[in-house]
Amino acid sequence: MGEPVLRVEDARFLTGQALFLDDRRVEGQAYAQFVRSPHAHAEINSIDAAGVAGSPGVLGVMTATDLEGDGLGAIPCSLRARNRDGSWSDPPPRPLMARDRVRHVGQVVALVVAETLEQAEDAAERIVVSYEPLPANADLTCALTADAPSVWDGAADNVCIDWEGGDRRAVDRAFASAAHVTTLDLVNNRLTAAPLEPRGAIGEYDSVSDRLTLHATAQYVHLLQQQLAEWVFRIPVERIRVIATDMGGGFGMKNFPYPEYGLVLWAARRLGRPVRWTESRSEAFLADDQARDQVTSAALAFGPDHRAVALRVETIANFGAFAGSRMPSLPTTENAASAVGVYAIPAAVSSVKCVYTHTVPIGSYRGVGRSEAVYVIERLMDKAAGELGLEPADLRRRNMISAAAMPYTTPFEWTFDSGDFAGNLDASLAAADAAGFDRRRMVSESRGRLRGLGIACYIDNSSGPGEEGADIRFEKDGSVTILVGTFSNGQGLETTFRQLVSDRLGVAFDRIEFVQGDTDQVAVGGGHGGSRSTEMGGSALHHAADRVIEKGRRVAARALEVADGDLEFVHGRFVVAGTDRYLGLLEVAALARDPAQRPKGLDESLDTHRRYVRRDASWPNGCHVCEVEVDPETGFVEIVRYTVVDDFGIVINPMIVEGMVHGGVAQGVGQALHEDLVIDRTSGQVTSGSFMDYALPKADDLCGLDVAFNEIPCRTNPIGVKGCGEAGTVGAHPAAMNAVIAALSRYGIDRLDCPATPQRVWRAIHGRGA
Repeated sequence: MGEPVLRVEDARFLTGQALFLDDRRVEGQAYAQFVRSPHAHAEINSIDAAGVAGSPGVLGVMTATDLEGDGLGAIPCSLRARNRDGSWSDPPPRPLMARDRVRHVGQVVALVVAETLEQAEDAAERIVVSYEPLPANADLTCALTADAPSVWDGAADNVCIDWEGGDRRAVDRAFASAAHVTTLDLVNNRLTAAPLEPRGAIGEYDSVSDRLTLHATAQYVHLLQQQLAEWVFRIPVERIRVIATDMGGGFGMKNFPYPEYGLVLWAARRLGRPVRWTESRSEAFLADDQARDQVTSAALAFGPDHRAVALRVETIANFGAFAGSRMPSLPTTENAASAVGVYAIPAAVSSVKCVYTHTVPIGSYRGVGRSEAVYVIERLMDKAAGELGLEPADLRRRNMISAAAMPYTTPFEWTFDSGDFAGNLDASLAAADAAGFDRRRMVSESRGRLRGLGIACYIDNSSGPGEEGADIRFEKDGSVTILVGTFSNGQGLETTFRQLVSDRLGVAFDRIEFVQGDTDQVAVGGGHGGSRSTEMGGSALHHAADRVIEKGRRVAARALEVADGDLEFVHGRFVVAGTDRYLGLLEVAALARDPAQRPKGLDESLDTHRRYVRRDASWPNGCHVCEVEVDPETGFVEIVRYTVVDDFGIVINPMIVEGMVHGGVAQGVGQALHEDLVIDRTSGQVTSGSFMDYALPKADDLCGLDVAFNEIPCRTNPIGVKGCGEAGTVGAHPAAMNAVIAALSRYGIDRLDCPATPQRVWRAIHGRGA
């Protein structure tokens, strides 16, 4: 524990031995191709596949009519939210295919299966779909106007959820007597996850057992299994097996069920053949759940001592055409979890309208909910500091929740269990040499550049299901197998979990095998997402290891002919206290398989399954300091220094955690400076639908990162960890934007929408509007 052990999974990744979905070949597999709507909103008059019938290699053409004939259902929104009037939201389910009407560009209207991919693609192009285009509601800012086209008949005003949290009356009283109020309008730009490996699936059907098997690029195999069984196929859950192997990135976008997964399985059952689908990059821009896309008006009230007394946040959040599986909680309660940031703000209210538009659905993406919230409060803090004539760091320090105040309950009734926010701020400023910034700024100005320093203090939380399972099994060859229901798709969990078990049980690291992502092998699982994998899976393994030791102690005591209480477990050995007599854990595991050696009433082996049920989330937190140079002649922004101090509780593997921070910072900077998924407001067409138009951050867009840890153990889980997966993204977005705006402050600029592209920055500098 605490050592930078090299990632064991990297050996297969670096040598081409990883098993990604596209590496898997199933005998007799056919190929699926989807016909997708070119319209954001249209009636489907007819689907004519006559030109495809009898085409070489074509095995079948399927539409929504066939789906209904086979009795398949739709993907539900599995969470509901309470509206401010006390009613519950009730979003319509997401159909696997459109039947009468399409509601976003890219929605599936037909499925073709053929012997080869080329034959499937050719057949799909020759299917003729007759549409009656309808007016589209593709502009979030206009979705609530009286004349906006409705996405759903049951939501004529396009409002899916009208939520409010906090205490509005207390906020109104505080604002009425405030000495100063800072207001700010913000846009959280629409993004797409764009993982290196697109989505895909292989469906198989065994007619003998009447069982379906899905191989998918899914981060959450148990939820996918449950929803496909219960809602789509309406069969017992044990009749569907879901398998996920190595994955080239997910970032939350691959968390939840998609229509294509059910369709591939259905086609396999219908045709009696394995069917595979691999998403093209152009499909990904139209079919993958997208992210963010919110507009917010916020205000922060201060007393005469410059302490914040109240926060008011009003947000319109885009849901796209459908409410995703767990979307109702993300812009509402998840956002409120981080809304006050790390600050002791006594009163707060957040109101959110989640609206439908004729666009690709919005879903999970790294830091969802918390990233948007921290961006708002950190931009407010910077703007308020300028208005009050204070240094941004000083205003933050004055308003921070103190370490002595922990545990601290926010106005939204979330409780932070631990943290030293001021310590993070001071350590990051020192490491960033903030005291030397003015000198560096003058050097930049001598070269005709502007220089800005941005600070962002963040609070994240580990969200998602509060239960996780883990197994520890002792094999006859002396190895140990650990099975965990979370899912590693780049986080290094194979290494981290081995470290944890090796440290707790004293088993050699290289004698431990790791199993994940298979619903047949791993009985239960909460999947990956919400920065909870190590907290949840690690805690489940910790409890399982404790049970192994408890059972092993009884076997060892019988073999050594001593009382259970006479044994100590030290470095993988059961030692008779005060003597040199002992038995190793693996020896005890072998004895436990022998009925003659097993104490009465003990299980057949030391194999153990345990579930961990979480009481409260963990709260990772920290401070980012970003320095940028801006060329006023071109608007180009360059990140020249970047410093992070994070509190992730007990850090099991600092090298892996630092790598997670690096990746998160890259994606936060991507939102701040580069990425923007642009949709035409009238037609609903995605106009930045390729990497020619959608700019991802590159390695040379970042500088070297200085990352340090302030380890304050978490009090809400037995291993003391706090989730680290999304924190880099949550902190980087506001830090980078604060740095850019600080650099532009000489021009009187205190607001700039993301992304801060060269064009947008240049226009702001030259008074052409941002």
